[in-house]
Amino acid sequence: MTEPEKAGSGHDPAPAAAEARFTRRVGVFSAGTLLSRIMGLVRESVFAYLFGAGFATDAFNVAFRIPNFFRDVFAESALSAAFVPTFVQSLRRDREGLGHNPNSATGIGLCPAPQSWRFAANMLNTMTLVIGLLVIAGMVFAPQITRLIAHGFANQPDKLSLTTDLTRIMFPFLLFVAVAAWAMGILNSLGTFFTPAVAPAAFNLVSIIVPVALYRAFEARGLNPILGMAIGVTLGAVAQLAVQVPDLYRHGFRYRPVLDFRDPDQRRVFLRWLPVVLGLASWQLNFLINTFLLALLPEGSVTWVSYAYRIQHLPAGLFGAAIGSVALAEYSHQVTTDAIRDRFRHAMNLVATFTLPASAILIALAVPVTRLIYQHGRFTAADTLLTAQALVLYSLGTWSAAATRNCAAGFYSLGNTRTPAIVAVVAVAGSIGMNLGLMGTLKFLSFPLATSVAQTANFLLLFLLLRRRTQGLSGRALVSGFALVFIASVVAGLGAWLVARLFTMVLTVRSIPAQAAQVLLAGCAGLALYWLTLKLLKADDSLLALRQLVRRFSSRGG
Repeated sequence: MTEPEKAGSGHDPAPAAAEARFTRRVGVFSAGTLLSRIMGLVRESVFAYLFGAGFATDAFNVAFRIPNFFRDVFAESALSAAFVPTFVQSLRRDREGLGHNPNSATGIGLCPAPQSWRFAANMLNTMTLVIGLLVIAGMVFAPQITRLIAHGFANQPDKLSLTTDLTRIMFPFLLFVAVAAWAMGILNSLGTFFTPAVAPAAFNLVSIIVPVALYRAFEARGLNPILGMAIGVTLGAVAQLAVQVPDLYRHGFRYRPVLDFRDPDQRRVFLRWLPVVLGLASWQLNFLINTFLLALLPEGSVTWVSYAYRIQHLPAGLFGAAIGSVALAEYSHQVTTDAIRDRFRHAMNLVATFTLPASAILIALAVPVTRLIYQHGRFTAADTLLTAQALVLYSLGTWSAAATRNCAAGFYSLGNTRTPAIVAVVAVAGSIGMNLGLMGTLKFLSFPLATSVAQTANFLLLFLLLRRRTQGLSGRALVSGFALVFIASVVAGLGAWLVARLFTMVLTVRSIPAQAAQVLLAGCAGLALYWLTLKLLKADDSLLALRQLVRRFSSRGG
């Protein structure tokens, strides 16, 4: 949905109004993401019910990480970091060429001139050509790729063969999700945040329906039913793209068969994209190395870590991705570092206000949440406990991961994609070193711990460098605000844990309704304590942000 408000292209004449608009846009993005994440958890619950944790799920999780590696390199964050600022610059040139005052409004929500659409079509065609060839190569060389990544499966030929089949089926997912990311970048640049945020819900819905519908058919033919999950992933990516097409059409995009490798805007995207690829590829390489190392550990290790990461990704994606995506679009429309600094301080306050209490409550309710989502069918109580342990460690890094995205958005909007990439390489090197040193004693738990530590180091380095680049980010004010929110979050987590414990003393939690009631009651108690503690501490900025977010959720119907 397109926001009616227009962002300023330089110093905003009304900073409070600009901050309110920023928060509302985060609320719009979060509302769409909430639906997507809930559908994602339903998908994982169905996945756990059908397949549990073991032979087939290890194969699927390893196979899915291979196209996911290329997705994060070619699409989503990497593409947005390079494409959105360049597309915004194209919008600004078009508006100036049409005689609009470049200092009046950014053009968010306005239909671009044909030159911008030509650039967008050129990007689409180039991506389709390059990534299409990569998909074909990935399908052809799937056996070699899986033998390299899943070396730990070498002594289990059936498991390795299944991993290869799943990889081959899911490789086309890469093309469709990359084009979906291209569409998201355009829509975000034009002020539309809800549709791109909710589009993954279509992916998750299809990913649920397809394997459930095909389960018996595959079983009857002697095929592993988990193949249906792979088919659902690829068809889900098609659905994620299709959901965004009507909004693209409404904004004025029409396909053009243009392929111009000499286009200066496309060259600019490519030059900005290369350093981003280096940074994100380093994190994805870390995931692949982790997969390689996890495959050497006892069966189920890959699955426990993957399930924990997906639960933690709910608050990380709900607020971290929302703030990062809105920040990139907003920062890109600013023409001075002063304006970017103002937006940055507000965004960091939002990161703390929204992610810290979510992390604290998730840590307190790790076992109840994991049990509610996964402990059905073949997923046992022992699997729940092990997954919950990994979830606690992952949750320690939720805030720093979101803060890192905000810092990176600041660099990207200034045309600097190199610094975040170099810092990411340093952080990943530390993460790999930690895993190699700790996996012998901590086993699979070393991986979420190393990830959280690396994310925190990544943020600290980026923040210090961005502070130097923008000549100050009000560090003392940020630390003071963070401290208040941290105290309130600890109180929220302790309150949620206590309510969950009292619940088990009064009622048994074997049924799904009882489990849901425990999580809901404890979570709401934690949020209420968080609000009250913020009021006692007089954390006015955080309270205002929460009120603005609640109003935005209400205006969008949640």
